[in-house]
Amino acid sequence: MTSQTDVRLDGAAELRTEREATPGSAGDRRERPEAGPEKVYDSYYGRPVLNEPTWQEHDIAGYLFLGGLAGASSTLAAVAELTGRPRLARVGRVAALCALGGSFYSLIHDLGRPERFINMLRVFKVTSPMSVGTWILTAYGPQAVCAGAADLSGRLPRLGRAATVGAGLAGPAVATYTAALICDTAVPAWHEGFREMPFLFAGSAAAAAGGLGMLAAPLSEAGPARRVAMLGAAVECVAATRMERRLGPLAEPLKRSRLLRAGEALSLAGALAGVTVGRRSRIAAVAAGAALLAGSACTRFGIFRAGMESANDPKYTVQWQRRRLS
Repeated sequence: MTSQTDVRLDGAAELRTEREATPGSAGDRRERPEAGPEKVYDSYYGRPVLNEPTWQEHDIAGYLFLGGLAGASSTLAAVAELTGRPRLARVGRVAALCALGGSFYSLIHDLGRPERFINMLRVFKVTSPMSVGTWILTAYGPQAVCAGAADLSGRLPRLGRAATVGAGLAGPAVATYTAALICDTAVPAWHEGFREMPFLFAGSAAAAAGGLGMLAAPLSEAGPARRVAMLGAAVECVAATRMERRLGPLAEPLKRSRLLRAGEALSLAGALAGVTVGRRSRIAAVAAGAALLAGSACTRFGIFRAGMESANDPKYTVQWQRRRLS
């Protein structure tokens, strides 16, 4: 049976034309399915769009944490050296030496062979964070080792003092270049967080170095460590909050990360405890310093896991690309 709304091309008189059709005779519009394609952010068979990075969590996340701790500890040691706090300076130098050794082990273990690190020194490419970072480590490492060795051996004090200042100047670059390194990848949560990630890493590194200074240095010399820890924890939390707000749906892996939430809580609690009860109580200072170190480690491992989650889910890759094209 022909509907009254059908368009007739043969001009039959017994049938009404479309112009005479009764409005609404085709049915209730509310029963029709909604027009327009649904926004489904997926890939073929739901497989990841990106190849999952081959980085191992304990290597790279550990490298991020230890590298930040080394760089910030060197800067804190230089400040303590120049302001007449020898025991805090010793803590910073020894911490930088140990953290540098651990970060190099993690890096070499991830590369597979030490020769690959040496091969990266054949070129200097200013647009490559990996190349720049390699040269930063090359300039920083010998100075940090010299400063720590001179302190532990008690020999060549002038050379050790000069190396302490030199390593302190290079420390901020060591603590933050890893942020540029991971933001230069295609991992969505890292790549799009490039504006806040360096500040987050700098704050996390400062909180860790300040916490270690509070933990190991006497109360009478730990004043700069407490202030650095407080400033670092505040910068870390503000940068993380701002990044999560700016990224919108892409920040879901970051918001779901229990490690990141634990890191923020430990950093803030340790910093507040350090500048209050930690100024008078040795036990409170040790507890606050341990909380700051644990908070920084949780932050670095949380950032790593959130990045891996965003790389494995095609939604975060396709959604962001379509938003850019629209």
